[in-house]
Amino acid sequence: MGQLANLPNIGKVVEEQLNSVGITTTEQLIDTGAETAWLKIRSIDESACIHRLLALEGAIRGIKKTDISAERKAELKDFYNSHKR
Repeated sequence: MGQLANLPNIGKVVEEQLNSVGITTTEQLIDTGAETAWLKIRSIDESACIHRLLALEGAIRGIKKTDISAERKAELKDFYNSHKR
């Protein structure tokens, strides 16, 4: 596994998906942001769910997805719901 798998919430599969969409470093993930990274993953995996979005946000912040603030979780949920197919 590469650099991204060292982040919280990022396992082998998510790292592979991030790599597939051109995100291979922590810096790239941070610069891209959770929402855009999730949209890129969703373009190759329609099953990408809210939990993947939360995992990306937690990885960027260096925390478990369960430790994301309620306010930020609500923002991400609204974003997710606005992009449901």
